[in-house]
Amino acid sequence: MNNLENINIALSSVRDNWLRAILTLVIIAFGIMALVGILTAIDTAIYSLNDNLSYLGANTFDIDPAGRGVSGRRDGRQQKQGDPFSYQQATEFKERYDFPSDVSLSLYCSGLATIKYENEESNPNVTVFGIDENYLEARAFNLNHGRNFTGREARNGGMVTIIGSEMVDVLFAGNGDRAMGKYITTPNGKYLVIGVLESKGSSMNQSEDRRILIPLQTAKRYYGAERTNYSIMVSVADASRIDAAIGEATTTLRNVRGLSAGDENDFEVSKSDGLLDIIKDNTVYLRLAAISIGFITLLGAAIGLMNIMLVSVTERTREIGIRKALGATSKNILIQFLTEAVVICQIGGILGIILGVMIGNIVSFLFGSAFLFPWLWITVALITCTAVGLLSGLYPALRAAALDPIESLRYE
Repeated sequence: MNNLENINIALSSVRDNWLRAILTLVIIAFGIMALVGILTAIDTAIYSLNDNLSYLGANTFDIDPAGRGVSGRRDGRQQKQGDPFSYQQATEFKERYDFPSDVSLSLYCSGLATIKYENEESNPNVTVFGIDENYLEARAFNLNHGRNFTGREARNGGMVTIIGSEMVDVLFAGNGDRAMGKYITTPNGKYLVIGVLESKGSSMNQSEDRRILIPLQTAKRYYGAERTNYSIMVSVADASRIDAAIGEATTTLRNVRGLSAGDENDFEVSKSDGLLDIIKDNTVYLRLAAISIGFITLLGAAIGLMNIMLVSVTERTREIGIRKALGATSKNILIQFLTEAVVICQIGGILGIILGVMIGNIVSFLFGSAFLFPWLWITVALITCTAVGLLSGLYPALRAAALDPIESLRYE
């Protein structure tokens, strides 16, 4: 009896006992769906973040008050938060930092702004940032139309703005040339459009294109509350000297913050190429949860499959006797029942993989991540299903192979 015949017999057994088989299939499919779906969603999110962080390169780093940056929750522990960087501290750092680099300062103003132009109006979900003249280059934004802010505009303020491509679509029917020189209305006044950004897409449900940028001093005037934090990013001219640049930045900022020699740093430095590693560390628990859910579900499925196979052996005792009387060996019977168990698991596994890939990518799409086909987790799922089938079918198969043909033929 070859493998193809064993598979045909296994499929016939599934059809003949479809109710029992389908319950096991559903349990297996659910376990694999949870495993593949969650892990796919995590991988697509990390892939999207990697794609969005890669443009920053290995020559940039961010400085945040302690406990406020991405690394503030590393290893699951929340650091004590440091005081926010005031406008005076941020600008003083920029002036005093003496290293071949560009320092960019920015202020997150709002994520719920409504922007208007004539009869057109955006949804109340536009992000407003206050930036200096180095922000666009440091954050790898390119201009489709117009110009960047000058250093004087950033320092002195002005009612001018650079808008994202989505704002052009909403307010100016996608015509960037038309947007230039027009005044748009924001919650704190009218701004003259002097530039339009190239599209950058979305990451983790955050659109890079649904934003407007205003001069840093203007942002301070309208959004600079007492506890407002000004973000600092440094782009080093020579990436090989980034560690030296970080050391110099640490010394400079300690002096600006007035820390004495015995004081710990109340801020943290994060390399752009290290942010992804921090995020990966923080997703370990999600991966473990997915694996645990899948394992527990598959354990239940294995027990159910073993019971089904034991019932099948009992119901087919006479069939086993006839096969042995016709020349089938115990090994043939063993392989036949193991094949049936593996086939049931693989059918459930394939169904679970399809659902898992769909659900994982749907979740990722909702968060603005790209589609990903998780070959690694598909391979793991197929191997897992095979192992579950072999383990849960081994005892019933051994029991079937050990049946005496004469006693089996007498079984009613």
